[in-house]
Amino acid sequence: MCATENTSAGSKRCFVVMGFGIKTDYATGRKLDLNKSYRLLIKPAVEAKGLICIRADEIRHSGSIDLPMYRELLKADVVIADLSTANVNAFYELGIRHALRPRTTIVISEDKLIYPFDLNHINITSYTHLGEGIEYEEVERFRKVLGDTLQAVLDKEDPDSPVYTFLDQLRPPTMEEEIERAVEKEKAKDDKLEAGANHQKRKSKIKENKTLALLIEQGEESINIKEYSKARSLFESALLIGNDPKNPSLNNDPYLIHRLAYVTYKSKKPDEITALKEALVQLQQLDLDHTNDPETVTLAGAVEKKLYEMSQGVEHLSNAILLFQRGYYLLNNRYNSINLAYTLNCRANSSLCATKEDQIADLVYANHTRRRVLYICEKDWDDVSKREDRESKDLEENEDIKRQRLFNAEKKFWICVNRAESYFGLGEFEKYNKAVEEAAAIPHQQWMMDSFTDQVARLRELLSKSGHLLNPAWREPAEVIHY
Repeated sequence: MCATENTSAGSKRCFVVMGFGIKTDYATGRKLDLNKSYRLLIKPAVEAKGLICIRADEIRHSGSIDLPMYRELLKADVVIADLSTANVNAFYELGIRHALRPRTTIVISEDKLIYPFDLNHINITSYTHLGEGIEYEEVERFRKVLGDTLQAVLDKEDPDSPVYTFLDQLRPPTMEEEIERAVEKEKAKDDKLEAGANHQKRKSKIKENKTLALLIEQGEESINIKEYSKARSLFESALLIGNDPKNPSLNNDPYLIHRLAYVTYKSKKPDEITALKEALVQLQQLDLDHTNDPETVTLAGAVEKKLYEMSQGVEHLSNAILLFQRGYYLLNNRYNSINLAYTLNCRANSSLCATKEDQIADLVYANHTRRRVLYICEKDWDDVSKREDRESKDLEENEDIKRQRLFNAEKKFWICVNRAESYFGLGEFEKYNKAVEEAAAIPHQQWMMDSFTDQVARLRELLSKSGHLLNPAWREPAEVIHY
């Protein structure tokens, strides 16, 4: 049952203004999982105060989301606006709320948000986001802070809207009945339109049973258990719900397209090559040639790399290098760096290198990139270690703590194998062996080690052919660890 149907007459409502899914903060290049912010930080604090908590993707509606959203912005007893990633929709909706209601609006964001000038006079409560995870200690701290803030805004009479603060003679509108009539009129209009097309009938049928939030949750659960075909169907349905002819921008939500492209190529249906090419077409909707969204270019790079490895042509290798370069310079992270180094080795062994000098240039560039990977690994390892040191060892084990420790372990595993692959490419085999042993000692799923060993096997084949051009020449000794 969705939140809008689980309300009692006397319950107060809190509408949360924020994005959903994993979004890119363009100011820092980081990916933030906003669903975790909502699920771990915001919703529990709101419900602990006895309020019904709802976000736009949890509203069951027909047609445009605009009218139900405006209704919530006017009528909700409290609105919490999370401005993380400088989401333009969140800023717009916050402005509407400030214009409609003089009080009970709370503004929050993750602590690296660069505040626009017009918000400098607004109190913004901040929290620490790790990107794809949130520390358990931060969960506990922020829930208390948000709970106290909620209680304070419910108790006070002073305006928190700058509009009503500076225009103290302004009176808020009272248009509940007009809005309800407008919502019903819009619903009747959309129902009539849906009756005439199979596409719209399917869309209407989805809406009868599921909200966007539920489809996304089920899609992510299917990804976790590697049921990629099922996840593909769920994300296709999620995009169908968001398909609003009146608001074309909603049809290209980056998070939904990223997830659909990911599960499309992972599903390998009807066959692996076709699935990869379909995923690439889906990503083209996000202006792949010009976008600076790191998630888009990283995912497209992985698809192009795979198409090259499946003998679909050297143009896919060229595309993969350009995409990984873009992701490397945007994010300065391990994933794009290590893949850029690998694809440069691929090019050094391909028809794209017409001369020995071209080959040497790519081999040298690849190893320069691996040195950078090692530097990033050290920094990332220190960050995870500091996070673990902050965690209380005597806390009672619960699901949040388990998730955090699993998150930390996975980060450390990937740091170790990225370090190992770098040492392997550089020909520093003692350090490679040590890094592999460290990775093996960290709890991990088997597919994670398989992915690493497959990559090293491909790199071994490449360097066996061209490594003699390096100075000193690349030669693998017999005592190298193989898994």
